[in-house]
Amino acid sequence: MTLSDATRARFAREVAKYPADQKQSAVMACLSIVQQEQGWVSAEAEAAVADYLGMPAIAVHEVTTFYNMYNQQPVGQFKLNVCTNLPCQLRDGQKALEHLCHKLGIEDGGTTPDGLFTVQKCECLGACADAPVMLVNDRQMVSYMSNDRLDQLIDTLKAQAK
Repeated sequence: MTLSDATRARFAREVAKYPADQKQSAVMACLSIVQQEQGWVSAEAEAAVADYLGMPAIAVHEVTTFYNMYNQQPVGQFKLNVCTNLPCQLRDGQKALEHLCHKLGIEDGGTTPDGLFTVQKCECLGACADAPVMLVNDRQMVSYMSNDRLDQLIDTLKAQAK
């Protein structure tokens, strides 16, 4: 994979935040940039980041696989992460996940045939009192997700779809 000039410029801005001998510290930011631009982080993208930062490709892969915010395969336009850890589980987190999967006709971790939605369970989002909670596209947290609120969210996102 060849990095575009625009991507290299974004990488350079992140690398500049660290001392010259510690540019590898920008690895997470560079992976986020790749994901923003491509929707996921491929093995080729990991290799390009590693080359840019002067670090082994396996070290970049370890970061990608350690954090669940990096998509290791293509996902839908809207990625819906539903917390199913124990506190959310006790307040219907699993039921929220099941409702979404049933409504969209996919399994946990699946993507709808139209490429709009990927639904997957996730680890604690730190808002247990607001359960069930979920994260939309790794950025927007939504709380108290009853079946009605889940249905409304899906309708709203469909209306926003490109």
